[in-house]
Amino acid sequence: MTGFDGVVGHEEIISHLQNAIRLGKVSHAYIFGGEHGSGKKLLASLFAMTLQCQEHGIEPCMKCASCKKALNKNHPDIINITHEKPNSIGIDEIRDQLINDVGIKPYESPYKIYIVNDADKLTLQAQNALLKTIEEPPAYAVVMLLADNPDALLPTITSRCVILSLKPVGDRLVKDYLMDRMHIPDYQAEVQASFAQGNVGKAQQMANSAEFTELTENALRILKHSREMEVYELVDAIKIMSAEKQNIYDYLDLFTMWFRDVLLFKATKEVDNLVFKEEINYIKERASVSSYEGLEQIIDAIHMADSRLRANVNFDLVMELLFLTIREN
Repeated sequence: MTGFDGVVGHEEIISHLQNAIRLGKVSHAYIFGGEHGSGKKLLASLFAMTLQCQEHGIEPCMKCASCKKALNKNHPDIINITHEKPNSIGIDEIRDQLINDVGIKPYESPYKIYIVNDADKLTLQAQNALLKTIEEPPAYAVVMLLADNPDALLPTITSRCVILSLKPVGDRLVKDYLMDRMHIPDYQAEVQASFAQGNVGKAQQMANSAEFTELTENALRILKHSREMEVYELVDAIKIMSAEKQNIYDYLDLFTMWFRDVLLFKATKEVDNLVFKEEINYIKERASVSSYEGLEQIIDAIHMADSRLRANVNFDLVMELLFLTIREN
């Protein structure tokens, strides 16, 4: 783990946190909001480490006793709230680990820091119990609430916290990160960065996943041969591939990226901005046989298939309709 300088993107949030430390204006309560994998945990951990670092800088030094304990996850004054049930954090868990503990002074550091991951899963009773601590915290307490969906928190809580919303990171930065630090080849990094839509955690996961590489290859095979295969063959192919149902949405995202490339190439005749540059021959061929309206209809049909599957409409039926649209246009 490196300090803030190793984080991809989120410059505004980092500068806000570092200024708060520099000016001695650290708040008692923060909400880090952003989708799963966006970097909430990383930023909160780095902020906590920096606040406790014995060098008192605006980056964690990574070398002092405090930083080492934080890195080994056994710092007595950085408390990560745990919960038994995957979908809720109950009042007892918040009471035991935070409310009843916050009155005890820090063991060895300037602050006592509580990191509540999945804070949007706090029950109403747990949120109400936590409110009192956030309203009247001891001077040394800092509570960090990490939430994929900050709107699930009570307005009485959000109004008392500094809210830091993590925005998607630019594709270029994500691609550079995958190539420079994870040594992913250019072409794959391009696909993974586009697919991750600014979510570095998601990009990392894909870069480490042989399954995702295979999934991409399968999707491309279908797209390249969609014109000569019969609709039922296409449905069978996708059925075999998405035996694990959650993969089907990944396939649909890849289909969307492919047809956007075709549309972009048709309009500009340029290769530079395409995601699937290596497939330019197939993209060129598809662009020559499909009209602009046809390609837009296909992209709409992919979105429609996604919504229908999420609404539990019959899988075969949804995919048949989609492939018919792809074939007709």
